[in-house]
Amino acid sequence: MNRVYLDFNATTPVEPRALDAMLPYFSAEFANAASIHTPGQRARAAVESAREQVAALIGARPQEIVFTSGGTESDNHAIFGVVGQAFLPVPASKKAGSSIHLITTAIEHEAVLNTCQALEKEGVAVTFLPVDYNGLIELDRLRAAIRPETVLITIMHANNELGTVQPLDEIGHIAKEADIYFHTDAVQSVGKIPIDVNALQVDLLSLSGHKLYAPKGIGALYVRGGTRLRQFLYGGHHQRGFRPGTENVAGIIGLGKAAEIARHSLADDAKRVASLRDKLQQGLLERIPQSRVNAATASRTPNTTNLVFPGVEGEALLIALDLKGLACSTGAACSSGAVEPSHVLTAIGLPSEEARASLRFSLGRHTTPADIDFALSVVPAAVAQLRDLSPTYRKAVETR
Repeated sequence: MNRVYLDFNATTPVEPRALDAMLPYFSAEFANAASIHTPGQRARAAVESAREQVAALIGARPQEIVFTSGGTESDNHAIFGVVGQAFLPVPASKKAGSSIHLITTAIEHEAVLNTCQALEKEGVAVTFLPVDYNGLIELDRLRAAIRPETVLITIMHANNELGTVQPLDEIGHIAKEADIYFHTDAVQSVGKIPIDVNALQVDLLSLSGHKLYAPKGIGALYVRGGTRLRQFLYGGHHQRGFRPGTENVAGIIGLGKAAEIARHSLADDAKRVASLRDKLQQGLLERIPQSRVNAATASRTPNTTNLVFPGVEGEALLIALDLKGLACSTGAACSSGAVEPSHVLTAIGLPSEEARASLRFSLGRHTTPADIDFALSVVPAAVAQLRDLSPTYRKAVETR
């Protein structure tokens, strides 16, 4: 069976050049990068070279890059770290977070949402900004939400389901004016669109290796020099005390190489993938009546489109397409199997039945025109078949 993968926002394959760079560090170059002997120092040099490669991709300084296990840890470290630092020391008579406030959005990844909700339970005040039909925040609402006790604004760069890109440069300016730390979850934007942490004025930025052709289990947190974070993990003095634990040398090397490749290929990859994405999107709209693109007029990452197909259940359509050889998604991979409709799609105003009738197609470096032709051949047929089996859809069509 021909199989086509259009779920690159969920994960990517390891770039062969990144894998080749990693392989020696599983065998011959196995030393601990914290050791002072010669093999250890070779591993240390490789780690520091990778740190430079990651920094170059986002316009940072190497010493501002902290390697982590992935995007979730980076998000947690940034948010808990800022908030934890803000309420130290805590008077015994005062609940830990009672005079601390942070701002986020209603469409964040669960790594941010659940972290903020956990802090709420500890007494931290959290404002969840609403978004418009394109998944964008209103800057005036952000300004109005700022309080004297606001210590952090955490707003994702690109949404994982819609691809919507927030105006980080303007958000960063607002945060800078108010002297508030600004963190962004850039897991879905790093390697897809240009990023310069200084131009965006972010203080903290999270990224994940497996979203940009590095292995799973490795990520990074950018921490602007001078940013005060409470320690998140306790152990040795690795990475200047920011992140203790023996470094994942092979994973770090893979992330560094993937970052280097992305920096040099980003413009060409984005142009090619955007053309294929637009072909897929337009072809589905033409072939499937009543279909439409969610967040159609927003600035989006070049690889992502999210469409609603009224009259079908997204999970049923996903299974039907998988049986035909096409892999896509109803939303975030970490939320698969959830009973509730996507919080992102309901936040942009979709009723629950339309949120459940939406699919995300995310393309990647290895997507070909033939892959798009295949998708255009199987998706309309699968939608039509499921609509024929739906008495409510047939009744709706008959009464128009």
